Amino acid sequence: MSGRLVQVFLTTVSPLPALAVNPDEMLSHPAMESRARTLSGELRCMVCQNQSIDDSNAELARDLRLLVRDRLKNGESDEQVLNYIVSRYGEFVLLKPRFSVRTMTLWGSPLVLILAGGISLLVFSRRSARRPTGTCLNSEEERKLQKLLNPPLL
Repeated sequence: MSGRLVQVFLTTVSPLPALAVNPDEMLSHPAMESRARTLSGELRCMVCQNQSIDDSNAELARDLRLLVRDRLKNGESDEQVLNYIVSRYGEFVLLKPRFSVRTMTLWGSPLVLILAGGISLLVFSRRSARRPTGTCLNSEEERKLQKLLNPPLL
């Protein structure tokens, strides 16, 4: 029965990601450590770029994790810690960018371009539909046309 218990334990624990936080980095106060882990999950590793600093083994990620913990030990709020790191590394360091004029421009520009393209297509298609095609008929062509449209009665 204990073999089955070990098997169940391993199957439930194995899919969990291995986090890169080393025991020597962890804070002794559980609430502070929880805050540090939450903040570390929101920050991008500048080396890996697709991982949070909480998941990365890169040296820069370790330095950032320690910086977050030091700032929390100094009594800063979560927002102050994030603002400090963003001021040093830029908005790119956030895995979920804040809503600002820059991000609004970034996400809104494709929509604006699609709308502008659609309006341009509509305007140009209406212009070309109104534009007459061909040239006016000369007198001989008009006579032939009248003959075809009004044939003589027999």
